[in-house]
Formats: sequence, C-alpha cells, structure tokens
Amino acid sequence: MDVNNQVLDVLNLGIIILDSQYKVLFWNRWMEIHSGKNKQDIEGTMLFNHYPQLSTLSFTRGCKSVLKFGNYVYFSQKLHNYLFPFNAGGVYCHSFEYMQQSCTMTPVRDKDGKPENIVLSVQDVSESVYLEKNLKMMAWKDSLTGLYNRRFLDSRMEDEYQRFVRSANIFCFLMIDIDNFKRVNDSFGHQFGDKVLKEIALCCSSTVRSSDIVARYGGEEFAIALMDSNETGALSFAERLRKKIEETIITNEESADIHVTVSIGVSTSNGSFSNYEEIIGGADKALYASKRNGKNCVTLFNPVLHKERTIK
Repeated sequence: MDVNNQVLDVLNLGIIILDSQYKVLFWNRWMEIHSGKNKQDIEGTMLFNHYPQLSTLSFTRGCKSVLKFGNYVYFSQKLHNYLFPFNAGGVYCHSFEYMQQSCTMTPVRDKDGKPENIVLSVQDVSESVYLEKNLKMMAWKDSLTGLYNRRFLDSRMEDEYQRFVRSANIFCFLMIDIDNFKRVNDSFGHQFGDKVLKEIALCCSSTVRSSDIVARYGGEEFAIALMDSNETGALSFAERLRKKIEETIITNEESADIHVTVSIGVSTSNGSFSNYEEIIGGADKALYASKRNGKNCVTLFNPVLHKERTIK
C-alpha cells in the first residue's frame, strides 16, 4: 500500500475511486467497516454488481459530468438521504433506517490534466440531520405539555385550509379552555397548575386520531384540528372529550384530589369562511359562548347565521 492510500484509509469518511467503466479501483477502510465488504472482494469489480440501486440516471449522469467536464457533483442528503444503504450506528439507529450521507464526486486527472477517474467521497451526516430535526421539533413544541405550539398550528391550519379550497375536504376546529384555571393556580400554586395543564394535554392527545393536530394555543387554552371530520363528528368528539376531562382525577399530593372542567368551541370549514383565521375566530366565539352559558359545555359556531348553539 502506498502512502497516499494509507492516508485515505485513516480518513473518517468513505473514499471510492472508480474508472470510466464504474470499476472500483480503491475502497478505503471506512467503506470496509460500514459496508462489510473487504477491499479484496470489491476492488477490480463493477460497483453496480454490489450496489445495483446506484445504477440510476442521476448517478451515471453525475459520473459522466465529472469525466467529461471535470465537474464536481454533489449528492445532498436533503435530496437523496443516502447513496449506500449502511446501517445507522449508535443512538441514531432508531431514528433512521440507514445512515444519512452527503456524497461528492470529484475528478482524478492524468498527467495532461484530463479527467480519467472519479473519486466518490461518502460522509456520515446522521448526527447533524438528527440534531436539525430535533431543533425543528423543539421550535414546534410547547416545552411544558409536549404538544405542538401555536406557530406550528398556524402553519398547518393554513395548509389544511388550502387543501379544503382545492378538494373540499372538510375539517373542524376546536378551541378548549380550562374553566376557573386562575382559581386552581391561586388555591394550589403554579406547580400544580402546570400539572393540570399536562393532564389536560394528555386527555386531548390520547383522544384524537393520529391524523389530527393537538396544540397548546396559549395559557390554559388548547386547540384541536380534526381532519376529514364533519360537524356531527366534531360535536360528538368534543362532548366525549369534555366528559373525559371532567371525569379525570388530578392528584394533589398536598391536599385533596380535584377535578377540572373545560369549555369548548367548535367551528367547521365551509364556503362561509374566506381563510383559516376566520375558522379559528368562529371557534373562539363559540368558546366564549360556552363560558357565558355556564361553562363545562360545548358550543358550535354557525358561520351563516353568525350565531352559536350550545349543547348541554
């Protein structure tokens, strides 16, 4: 092994050298470790014999661009996820099916400066992809309850409203407010108040379907978007959730266990609303009607009549 190959073998990334016929001329130690293929078994053979999924138009076009024009070709993880199906290692094995990779093709030139071979480098970027995804999730999640936050909800509601405009797939929106929450904080302290918020969040998230969206809207308010649900289904769901919360026992270690109740406002997407903000506004009006009508009840907003109907 010459000095150059020894250097390539200790790099913390994969290095493959291919000729113009896609024959493997060099397979470094990193590639051996992650592929499980010894260099003696793969060098001198066609790359596609071992990885037939690479025989694609984009991969071969990239190779030809390097050899013909001396270009550098980049295979971004954001577009391709990976080229080589290597197992994701360590803490990332549960986050990705395969190692996330960024790959680059560069030319190897002969003495006259003409490209004759291709160097393909493979970098494991699983850690950075994992961190980026988790940072996004942190930006979308409420730190106390673990539910989505209002920023995420607004983004999804805009998407769902546009989907409704295109295909008339109806959805419903619920605004939920804990009744007399200030009294809970004043009587038992803010730490117990936080526990109440977590319990209500759990009731909401355990009642919805996986396709629905649950968010902490702010303070003691929560919001739920029910996908592909009509008015009848939304009212049935809201009443079921209201009863579930009312029957939930919230344990207070320093005094008696308590129950809390919620008021709920319901609004549905239809032609009477011109944007998603109006749908949210309808649910908000219905919520305050529930408050006026004695709390612990469900109210539906009618956008045609601009009236609310409380179900008791």
